[in-house]
Amino acid sequence: MIPSVNDSGDKTIGLLNYLYGPGRAEEHVDPHLVASFDGMAPDPGRTADFDAALKDLALLLDQPVEALPAHARPAKHVWHTSVRADPGDRILSDDEWADIARRVVAATGIDPGDGEPGCRWAAVRHADDHIHIVATLVCEDGSRPDDFRSGMRAQAECRLIEKELGLTLVNAGDGTAAKRPTSAERHKAERQGREQTAREELRETVRRAVAGAASEEEFFDRLAAAGLLIRKRQAPSGDLLGYKVALVDDRNEDDEPVYFAGSTLAPDLSLPRIRERWSAPQQGSAVVPDDRATASSGPAGARRRAAAAAWQALLIIGHGNDHQAAALIAASGEVLDALAKTSAAHTRKQLQEAARTFERASRSHVQAERGHDRALRQAARDLVYGGPALGRGEDGATTAMVIDMVAFLVIAAAHWHGRKNHAQQADAARQAAEHLRAAYQSAAQHPMAVLRQRGRRLSQPLQRRQAAHLHQAVPHLAEQILTEPGWHALAATLADAEAAGHEPGALLAEAVARGELDTAESASDVLVWRLRRLAALPADASAMPDPGTATPQRTGRPKRPSTGHNPRPPKTR
Repeated sequence: MIPSVNDSGDKTIGLLNYLYGPGRAEEHVDPHLVASFDGMAPDPGRTADFDAALKDLALLLDQPVEALPAHARPAKHVWHTSVRADPGDRILSDDEWADIARRVVAATGIDPGDGEPGCRWAAVRHADDHIHIVATLVCEDGSRPDDFRSGMRAQAECRLIEKELGLTLVNAGDGTAAKRPTSAERHKAERQGREQTAREELRETVRRAVAGAASEEEFFDRLAAAGLLIRKRQAPSGDLLGYKVALVDDRNEDDEPVYFAGSTLAPDLSLPRIRERWSAPQQGSAVVPDDRATASSGPAGARRRAAAAAWQALLIIGHGNDHQAAALIAASGEVLDALAKTSAAHTRKQLQEAARTFERASRSHVQAERGHDRALRQAARDLVYGGPALGRGEDGATTAMVIDMVAFLVIAAAHWHGRKNHAQQADAARQAAEHLRAAYQSAAQHPMAVLRQRGRRLSQPLQRRQAAHLHQAVPHLAEQILTEPGWHALAATLADAEAAGHEPGALLAEAVARGELDTAESASDVLVWRLRRLAALPADASAMPDPGTATPQRTGRPKRPSTGHNPRPPKTR
């Protein structure tokens, strides 16, 4: 059960007219009163003279406000909240909704009861699954109600109501979630045929502009390139204090753009919070490469580096302190935003959903220790400047590689939030992981098919040798992996690594050391991508010779990259 307290308004009659009307899409059915402050308020939905009853109800609610001198009346005196049941809940009766309304106004301080002064209110039902509560913010004695943090208080009361009525238990919030679109914003989006409200579209666009950005100038350049209208708020000294953004085609009744401040889009999108990302001193040994080198290496190189950064972040989230973990989880959101921004068509939808869902998991009350996230933020930057993936060849295969690794990063974030009892964040991370699994299946289909085909062509002695390496490295999972469809791809990868001069057993041990194999849907797939990244093997094996025909390099140590010169002089006779 979700209560949603809206911004205060100034016209009681206007809100009542909407609640009792047909709705913007004829969605209001049988509007009627289920409860009121005294139980005797007129109900326009049950009266022959609708207009007169609507006016009488508005006058009744406004009476304490009108009794004050004009200068003492609050400018925004209309309090409005909706209380909505979960789609899977049973249909509640009018009497049950009436009791819920009375409990919500008491918990929020609108009408506390027990002889304390309260406001006048009415609860209107025009659908099976929710009610609206309208109140005027002046008590009967002329005082103002104690409605501080009424939204959080309503949430707490609804958690109790859910348990008592046997309804779906909603995860408790912690005040770090982005503000939900109002009903007016949702209806406006429906009228305009938008899939998202302007608030949601702006939040997503700003988040992508932040991903990997290194300065204010770059951030605002990205917003402008995305087609947003920008207003900057400056102090008299000229210092920049904040910003607002708007969609070009989202306008109010006066045909003016509707601007949203960054802080109203999400708590971490205010300018001061964004500045924290690039102003923190670097922690650890992360090296920030030149953007021109990143761009020239293309999408494949960017995806390899992103996978490597995720690999390192996994250790810190699992074993570092909470402030470091919070920073890395926030930066993981930037990597997801960058992946979604540069993804190919066949993975784009699922990656966008993963980024959109993980946004809720990227914030908590644990203070992020910025600087430790430098490598992940650089990975996001690499992805942006590396350019969009084409979805085939090496960049398509490295997309599967990075999605596989980022999925484990997101799962690690879910585990971390779970340990901290951050229920909403943990649930969001788990949902994001599901979207990443779906994106992985699309990205990995072709490159894994190529690898499986190569593995089936290996000679039996070579396959037995790779199976022996597997038993030695992961004895508890070896038999399971040998029955997986991806085993042949793993055998081919081990053979490729051996042909390139690596010791397969040692490489396997390193790949296994990061854990999470027990929870993987396909442990063989996970090991394939880890090994190909560790051994610097091409992710797309379609152009490689079969490992059974290649001449193996010397084994025992990884092959060193060429330095471009021979330190030993040639022998002479």
